[in-house]
Amino acid sequence: MISSIKRFLIGRPLKSTELGEQKLNKTKALAILSSDALSSVAYGPEQILIVLFTISAAAFWYSIPIAIGVLILLTALILSYRQIIFAYPHGGGAYVVSKENLGVNPGLIAGGSLLVDYILTVAVSVSAGTDALTSAFPELHDYNVLIAIIFVLFITTLNLRGVTESASILAYPVYLFVLALFILIGVGLYKIVTGDISGNLHEPIGTPVAGLTLFLLLKAFASGSSALTGVEAISNAIPNFKDPAPKNAAKTLTAMGALLALLFSGIVYLAYYYGIAPNEKVTVVSQIAEETFGRNFMYFFIQGTTALILILAANTGYTAFPLLAVNLAKDKFIPRMFTVRGDRLGYSNGIIILALASILLIVFFKGQTEHLIPLYAVGVFIPFTLSQTGMMVKWIREKPEGWVTKLIINSTGAVISFIVTLMFFLTKFAQVWSVLIFLPLIILMFHRIKKHYNAVGDQLRITTCEPALAVEGNVIIVPVAGITHVVENSLNYAKSLSADQIIAVYVAFERDEEKKFEEKWNEWQPDIRLVTLHSHYRSIINPLTKFVDTVQRKASEANYVVTVIIPQFIPKKGWHNILHNQSSLLIRSFLLYRRNVIVTTVPYHLKK
Repeated sequence: MISSIKRFLIGRPLKSTELGEQKLNKTKALAILSSDALSSVAYGPEQILIVLFTISAAAFWYSIPIAIGVLILLTALILSYRQIIFAYPHGGGAYVVSKENLGVNPGLIAGGSLLVDYILTVAVSVSAGTDALTSAFPELHDYNVLIAIIFVLFITTLNLRGVTESASILAYPVYLFVLALFILIGVGLYKIVTGDISGNLHEPIGTPVAGLTLFLLLKAFASGSSALTGVEAISNAIPNFKDPAPKNAAKTLTAMGALLALLFSGIVYLAYYYGIAPNEKVTVVSQIAEETFGRNFMYFFIQGTTALILILAANTGYTAFPLLAVNLAKDKFIPRMFTVRGDRLGYSNGIIILALASILLIVFFKGQTEHLIPLYAVGVFIPFTLSQTGMMVKWIREKPEGWVTKLIINSTGAVISFIVTLMFFLTKFAQVWSVLIFLPLIILMFHRIKKHYNAVGDQLRITTCEPALAVEGNVIIVPVAGITHVVENSLNYAKSLSADQIIAVYVAFERDEEKKFEEKWNEWQPDIRLVTLHSHYRSIINPLTKFVDTVQRKASEANYVVTVIIPQFIPKKGWHNILHNQSSLLIRSFLLYRRNVIVTTVPYHLKK
């Protein structure tokens, strides 16, 4: 039943040889890896206006030079990440660059920041898209959390089906959004040129504004830079591209940068020219669309595609998170299960963990994740800063051909990214202070996991581990709960082994019960020694483990090993298990942690 549902949802398993068919071409990669960056056009320009609005509407003209600053940073990031793609063609992005050029801890800061950021990407994007949906249908507002969870499960299922299938489905809404915004910007500019839009709606560029400080301008710049979240995703996902992967990834990154620059600058300019003021109930894009088209089909088309891309921006996290997790897992900083490919050749463990973590965030914050946006943005700019700095160190150390130009590009990106990061901490400290707590904790966790893997490797390696236990004999203990076919099956297996002694152990709660069982046993298996243990507190585990410990201590003196054979019957149907107390599983779980005690289960399969 479960297997049938799984096949229906995610499809048939794929052979390892079919991995090449799961690679992305540039068109599909642009859609699923750029959705996060492109969706930020819906709120990035608005973040600039929100800060400027605290002074006055006259300050709105500053959005133009601020947008130019954001575009300069975008250009530096695109050029830098192109260099990262060719320098590190196996993916990993900021984590690999920082680790190899700045050291392990800077690499872990970058990697940990991005892992958390991709979880936030899913939670924030889906919650924002859900808000857009419930704004159009207010009667659904009470079901925000449930709707957001359904969206997460839907996107998770698509990604579990494989990269190419999810890309094939999700590409359409992304390109529809791009088309919708280009139509909006094109029609808006046409109306401005033809004089349909009054030129008196905005203050002329250069108008003096009282009370405006450099600090506020930097704050507006940092807020507008939230439109650049997701730019790094392509450098993490190079292994998902068709060959030649680095070249295709670099072209896709350039195309994304060009689209983001055009859409962002177009929305900023229209918002300025139209004199749009930020409104809690109506987004800036919505106001521009209404001013341009009125409330007709095009208005609702733009709103619908905007809501869709806000939800689908989560897919960038689904693509980049598992691949970043693979790099961390290969370096033994997170569990190795993240390196395992699933039935559809995707890193399904990473996809599932990402989905569960984002659902927990949505439930914890009740779908109201607006105050996580600064945390989400600073989680990207920390890796931006580290990766740019790492590339600077690389060029200075290696000095390849044309390294001075590359150094200037990375230096520009590093300085601006560092300024943006500082501004987030200075202006939004109340919302981002938790970064200063959870990042050290994450790094500590990474090191503890690495230490564990190293310790396990040292102990398992034949050349370094302690000598194997010299075994000169075997004592077998068989816990029994009655005289049944299950016990008989286990005893027959015990007799087939080369055992020096077989001991059956029965735990009784009543003295009369204990005596009766001993009499029955002596008639049934007189050649096997029976030990009865009386339990005053009706516990099977405590007296049994104490007995095993006693036997093990005596056996170890003679270099004997103790084997505990646990009889267990297996019901014909899985749901029948809930009708039984599973004492054999409890015994096994307790004894597995005893040194020099071998635990084995002998199953007896029921037929009806």
